[in-house]
Amino acid sequence: MSVPSITDTRQYLTFQLDEEIFAIDVSHVREILEFTTVTKVPKTPEFMKGVINLRGSVVPVLDMRLKFGMSQTEKTINTCIIVVEVTIEGETAIIGALVDSVQEVFELEPDQIELAPRIGVQLKTEFIKGMGKRDDQFIIILDIDKVFSSDELSMAKAAEIQMAGNELKQGQGYEKRR
Repeated sequence: MSVPSITDTRQYLTFQLDEEIFAIDVSHVREILEFTTVTKVPKTPEFMKGVINLRGSVVPVLDMRLKFGMSQTEKTINTCIIVVEVTIEGETAIIGALVDSVQEVFELEPDQIELAPRIGVQLKTEFIKGMGKRDDQFIIILDIDKVFSSDELSMAKAAEIQMAGNELKQGQGYEKRR
């Protein structure tokens, strides 16, 4: 039984969290970054690791393992940040997703995707578009727009504003000292 919302062949980027393989539609992926220093933002949930400066833009970074109720992501040589574009309630945001490692990009036909199981998965089922299978491994296909709530988007935007304000204050302080 194929998933009705996926009607054409799509490319997916796979990544690993703990022992699980996840996938997101590549149309949401902006870029993949090596792990870099993340500036912590006060008064944010534990899974919001902080923000990074991406070519002059402030991008919030969320630890996907913590978001999904797993242990914190450990920094390894393979740890990376997937920069994704999400749409929540009509608003577009750029968010960095901290993951254990990125695997590959591959295509899946609609008939290779099954409905998400109701039991046996620790994620909320609304996060899951379906389950794909590649070789002998199941892949959890995420609906990346549903993984992040509008409250989290608001927190991310508040963090961006706070960090931009801090940079502005630091810049003004620098100007005053000249």
